[in-house]
Amino acid sequence: MGLEFRRRDYRAEEQSHSLPRVPAESHPLSAPAPRPCPSPSPSTCQVSLLDDGKDDFFDPLRSVNGKMELSANILQHEDIKSDKTVPKEIYAQSQQKEWNSFTKILMQRFPVSKTISISLVASKDMKGSKANEKSSKDSHLEELDDPQKFAEDVKVISQREYVSRLLELKDEIKLAWHADDRVTSLRLSIKVARLLMDTTTVQFYPNLFVLATDIMDLLGDLVWNRIKKRAEFNEDGRFICYLPDNFEAADICYDAKETCNNWFCKIGSVRELLPRIYLELSMLHCWRFLLDHPMDSLQRLVMMIRGIADPLVSAYCRLYLVRCAQRLPQRDTGYLIHCINDLKVQLLRLISARESTSGNFSGNSILLLSLIEPTIEYIIKCLFKDLNQMEIRSMLEALGMRRNQSDSFENCSCISIILHHILKELPLGFLCSNSFEMLHLIECTDDFSFEQCLNYKLLGFRLCERIPEVSNVDLIVEKIVQVISSYNCLDAYLKVVDAYLDIIFENQFETYLNGILDGIFHGAQEDEIGENELASLQSIFLKLLTHFANIEKILALNHFIDILDVMYGSSRNTINMHILSVATRNGCVQDPTVIEVLFEISQALCDGVDFLNIRKDDYQHPAHLISRFVYMVDYGPEVEQHLTFLTECRAAFGSMSVLQETLIHSSNNLAVKSIRDGNNNINFIKSCLAFNEVTIPSIHTHRRQLNLYLETAEVALLGGFVSHSDVLIDAAVNCLRNVEADDGLLVPGDVDGITSLICKLCGIMVMVPGSLEQGVACIPKLVLSILDSQSWMLPRLKIKVSCAIISLSAGLTQNPLPYHASSSEVMGNDKLFFGVPAYPQELLSFSAVILQKIVNIVLEESSMAVRGKLALEACNSIASSFTMSDEMLGVSSKLLEIAKSCLSADDKYLRLTLKLLHME
Repeated sequence: MGLEFRRRDYRAEEQSHSLPRVPAESHPLSAPAPRPCPSPSPSTCQVSLLDDGKDDFFDPLRSVNGKMELSANILQHEDIKSDKTVPKEIYAQSQQKEWNSFTKILMQRFPVSKTISISLVASKDMKGSKANEKSSKDSHLEELDDPQKFAEDVKVISQREYVSRLLELKDEIKLAWHADDRVTSLRLSIKVARLLMDTTTVQFYPNLFVLATDIMDLLGDLVWNRIKKRAEFNEDGRFICYLPDNFEAADICYDAKETCNNWFCKIGSVRELLPRIYLELSMLHCWRFLLDHPMDSLQRLVMMIRGIADPLVSAYCRLYLVRCAQRLPQRDTGYLIHCINDLKVQLLRLISARESTSGNFSGNSILLLSLIEPTIEYIIKCLFKDLNQMEIRSMLEALGMRRNQSDSFENCSCISIILHHILKELPLGFLCSNSFEMLHLIECTDDFSFEQCLNYKLLGFRLCERIPEVSNVDLIVEKIVQVISSYNCLDAYLKVVDAYLDIIFENQFETYLNGILDGIFHGAQEDEIGENELASLQSIFLKLLTHFANIEKILALNHFIDILDVMYGSSRNTINMHILSVATRNGCVQDPTVIEVLFEISQALCDGVDFLNIRKDDYQHPAHLISRFVYMVDYGPEVEQHLTFLTECRAAFGSMSVLQETLIHSSNNLAVKSIRDGNNNINFIKSCLAFNEVTIPSIHTHRRQLNLYLETAEVALLGGFVSHSDVLIDAAVNCLRNVEADDGLLVPGDVDGITSLICKLCGIMVMVPGSLEQGVACIPKLVLSILDSQSWMLPRLKIKVSCAIISLSAGLTQNPLPYHASSSEVMGNDKLFFGVPAYPQELLSFSAVILQKIVNIVLEESSMAVRGKLALEACNSIASSFTMSDEMLGVSSKLLEIAKSCLSADDKYLRLTLKLLHME
């Protein structure tokens, strides 16, 4: 073929195709300066007008100084959420949902074994109704009169059997009720209530309570619906009236009241105290049919519960009382105060006789307290709901936590477990304004029911939610420092420190910090570091790292590294990662001492990661942090020391492929820095190149090796080391040959990346002196032969590489070349082969082979649209590389015919290509 490469002036072409540039005075997307806009136009005011009334989108580029203002709608929405006026139906649904959530958590909180022990009395009550028909009424009453003789022994049954029997009893109650057998329903309900007297297996009692009270609620709802129906319909089923939600006792007819009285009389005839209380509580809301103020009966029920001696049974009975009272329309807190005070009395007895509690709880007070705690939590939550500041003060006074309005908290005391849940429920505003007094209250409350340090911790974390509002903050910090100094337990010390550390930082009390760290260090030397201590240490260290932005200040803190060394496991890894993140956040790391410490931290992090069992995503984060640290290290002019550091990193972190790549990038940076500084340290640059040549083969995939070989080859050319660049390019071509052996099938992203690297190789080859023995096209020929044998090379990729090689061939024939290596030691091919006729002929012959294949490659593409684009891409490459002889016009015409058959006549790319070839 009569081929001839085009002569090109690349600089002139660049100037002719470049767009004119005008410096911008401000960012084009920034908000315009405020100015009068009497007649809004799209050019000046459209942005502002489009945003009016829209609160769901915020564009930071349109705000002033990057600050976003809260919309009025959002604030109004917050006010709506805080409105206490809620419809009764919604309030009832919310209460029921809250109770269901509470009971679900309660059952999960106290799991029990597969078998449980129950008393013989409970075992008899678990039997079906038919099994009890043989017993006479008198013998049954005798059994009720003397239940102790039946409780001497216990029976072991499975938990599943127990629950199944309770569900059967529930079904029997519903069946009897719908069969108009109310007596049987009541009798079975009494059996269920009697089960709540059995505390043989205390761990099962919360689960029993939930299951039994569910049946109690069922009975209460059945009775309510029956009475309500009697109030709305007469005996003949004729409609009388409709009862609204806020009905009064005067609205109820005589028959409905009689039915209601009858039920309460039946309950009153139950001889056992506990079943009688539970049954009346289940029907508590039915008092509305008789009284306008049914809350009045609660005080009587509170007094009745005082007759229950068992602390666990009485606590859960009070819980059910509070739950049932929440269903009444009126709101009152008097009964709640009595419940808490009664619980306090029982807990005081339990605390005073910790090891000699009677009954089933002898020597097991801690377990008993853990079982009672949920009842305290729920009652206190109901007690402090929707109270204002004055009501809270009165409430605390009624609970014995304040003598009167003039007394302070310090002369009062409370039970620790009760105080804990009060602190949890008190509003933040009240806590912040009375924080110092609450500290005194915690100080005066120290018993085994709850660890005192946990109350200090809770108060601290709650105060941290509104640090600016905390009063007497200096006295608080001083008091906390006194408290922790008296602790001999490291766990308690750390928990309290963790809770108040944000307050210390926010108010710039760093003078206390070194003393606190001294205490942690000495405590860590004496106490064993467990999981609790690790969690607290991790939180404390994270707060230190967040507060101090400078890594030098962090490492200068008392015993910082010493305390870090006692940590282990995931907590140590987490802190190490945060230290590396802080160290590399603000630029280069230059202090040799800091570099040494961070290197040791990186080693500890690397050793703490289980590379065999860790997921890839989990591994990447610590590996990238270590890599970033290594990359950010800067020894300044001491480049030899820096290279030594990289060598140490290669030995220490050989298992991290990501880090090995960072080492190569850093080594190349050092070489480039040395070249640009004009040090002419040839041996050092060769050392960097040799470091890379040894390190690159340790990279796991040939795709990544290919990129690194090409990068290092560029550095070698920059320094004028042609022999090194030849070796590196040969290694890159060898990687290309083995790239498919890495992971089997390649994903599209990998294939595109490899194609881009091949194009990069073609760009580098413009600067590489050709071989006088092997010819200037030996490397491109080898690349093309390798790609022809690769199954992953799709037609579109083959076209892209072929066009790149054609452009390379055309570029190598230019005089001067499009660009040269910066080093004068590298002779360009325009000088090396100047006047050699075989040089352009070799490139033309090689290009002719490619041109013969291009049309067939394009036809291999199955997609018509893609085939048309490939034809145009090849056509444009030919037009820019060769002069348009008859032969070249023939090849271009074939490609254009393919494009026309695949693309629309209005396709812009097609029309521009035709215009380029003057065929339109």
